[in-house]
Amino acid sequence: MFTGIVEELGHVTELIDLGDSVRLSVHGPMVAEGARRGDSLAVNGVCLTVVEAMGDGFTADVMRETLDRSSLGSLAPGTPVNLERPMRVDGRLGGHLVQGHVDGTGSIIERTSSEHWDVVRVSLPGDLARYIVHKGSVTVDGVSLTVASVTDDSFTVSLIPTSLELTTLGHKQVGDLVNLEVDVVAKYVERLMNARDADDR
Repeated sequence: MFTGIVEELGHVTELIDLGDSVRLSVHGPMVAEGARRGDSLAVNGVCLTVVEAMGDGFTADVMRETLDRSSLGSLAPGTPVNLERPMRVDGRLGGHLVQGHVDGTGSIIERTSSEHWDVVRVSLPGDLARYIVHKGSVTVDGVSLTVASVTDDSFTVSLIPTSLELTTLGHKQVGDLVNLEVDVVAKYVERLMNARDADDR
């Protein structure tokens, strides 16, 4: 489980095509420190399992389905990535509950800059729209954000200077793909409501 508070802005160092998967190498000294084989780390909001941890980075295998269903398929050497270690049981929940299980992808369709923040509009897949609410939480490329506005096919978020400086969202441009994870609590509520409706029939 993660919180959506990015700890480090790393970058891809190598991609090795294994046919049905890719071995991804990432430079990220902070998150790699103390990591061991089998540990989980979030890369742009995708929970990956560490294959090997070095002093300044780590490698992970990314399955074909993950490459197809997330923005990780568009990574290249040198691409910056958001990195986060799993939440500690005794840690603070600074963002919201993030599983690292990407629900879909969107693309940046508008970006408006002001003196102190940017407002970014992201396209929204139709099957995810019901989980996005005004002032609710959403994870974009692993970053926990508050929804500023929402329509049937898009939503906006406001990026403060810290987010612009310390995450990939400060560099994303119109047309770029981003990973989306909706609030898991909303999905559980929907499941429970559907089960109750079925019992009432």
